[in-house]
Amino acid sequence: MKLALNERKNGQAAALGLQHLLAMYSGSILVPILIANALHYTPQQLTYLISTDIFMCGIATFLQLQLNRYFGIGLPVVLGVAFQSVAPLSLIGAKHGSGAIFGSIIVSGLFVVLISGFFSKIRRFFPPLVTGSVITVIGLTLIPVAMGNIGNNQTPADLKSLGLAALTILIILLIQFLTTGFLRSISVLIGLTIGTLVAACFGMVDTSVISQAPTFHLPTPFFFGAPKFELTSIIMMIIIAMVSMVESTGVYLALADITVQNLSQKQLRNGYRAEGLAVLLGGIFNTFPYTGFSQNVGLVQLSGIRSRRPIFFTALFLVILGLIPKFGATAQLIPSPVLGGGMLVLFGIVAIQGVRMLSQVDFENEHNLLIAGFSIAIGLGFNSASGLFDNLPTNLQMFISNGIVMTSITAILLNSIFNRSKKHT
Repeated sequence: MKLALNERKNGQAAALGLQHLLAMYSGSILVPILIANALHYTPQQLTYLISTDIFMCGIATFLQLQLNRYFGIGLPVVLGVAFQSVAPLSLIGAKHGSGAIFGSIIVSGLFVVLISGFFSKIRRFFPPLVTGSVITVIGLTLIPVAMGNIGNNQTPADLKSLGLAALTILIILLIQFLTTGFLRSISVLIGLTIGTLVAACFGMVDTSVISQAPTFHLPTPFFFGAPKFELTSIIMMIIIAMVSMVESTGVYLALADITVQNLSQKQLRNGYRAEGLAVLLGGIFNTFPYTGFSQNVGLVQLSGIRSRRPIFFTALFLVILGLIPKFGATAQLIPSPVLGGGMLVLFGIVAIQGVRMLSQVDFENEHNLLIAGFSIAIGLGFNSASGLFDNLPTNLQMFISNGIVMTSITAILLNSIFNRSKKHT
């Protein structure tokens, strides 16, 4: 009787774990696809990136589920690739190559591990005024990438590409309008799937990448070569890592509230430490930084299951799928216009998440209005100022032409100056 009860519980937990995987899957595979497209990686390289990224999402989640003396927040949290890393890593790769990408990720992961114990003191530099401005700019700066994909990266775009993108967007919107709960949470994934199936009917899907992918592989340390430790790239990724830590803090606090737990300073430290270890491993195995995924918080609330058991299954499924490159290669079947349509919706939502954070800010204080407005303007302006800084040194160009980094620095500095006598903004 007891065995049957445990089996039923495990079956329910596995089903819930699969739901969590589906909810985070489209967000996780988009990051390696975007970076690989920006750096013109081969289909074989992209297959490795996607498969290893899925595998490392599982390992990162396992690390965070632990509840011991050294690492792990011990909450039902799922870790996925940080969206804020797309633009800076694409820029680093274009300027300094893949070695600099993974070298900067390794150092930023080590940095997170080292500062985990006293990040509570640093967190005061990242109130909603700062993080809201940064996340708004993340969404807005990625929208032009989505538009390029909608047109199949051609100008002018052909009607077939525009039609596929429009169909994908329409499907996502219809699912959002007509459904609730879990189906709504995976609307982007459903839109991408249906859009790809329709594209296949028009001969726009190349299935050869699946046949060329191996059946099984193990993640390989330094697959893209030895890491390169370039100072400007490292500083840029350390800034992104701190922004990710603040984003993860919001996820931890939300989950603690849902599961009726009081997070201790030690738990937060161990949570940051686990995240840093995940980022460090990501750099070694040539994937990307990891952070707590907020979309999975909603599923914990929706299901009412507050234990970690379903998330252990999620992590297990991710690890297994990551060992099967043919599964990872299926993500490459998505045509650019379909991907662009899904990205447009997703990045718009990211921008609005930033706006929602800013809604917590007291804008009766004109200083806060100035800080947010100017920081967002700097980020969007510098990000789109093609050629404006060509006379500056290459490393400086790379730094100031990244809107996310410039918004982060500007918001932190201005908040420290104008709100220096206040604990919160």
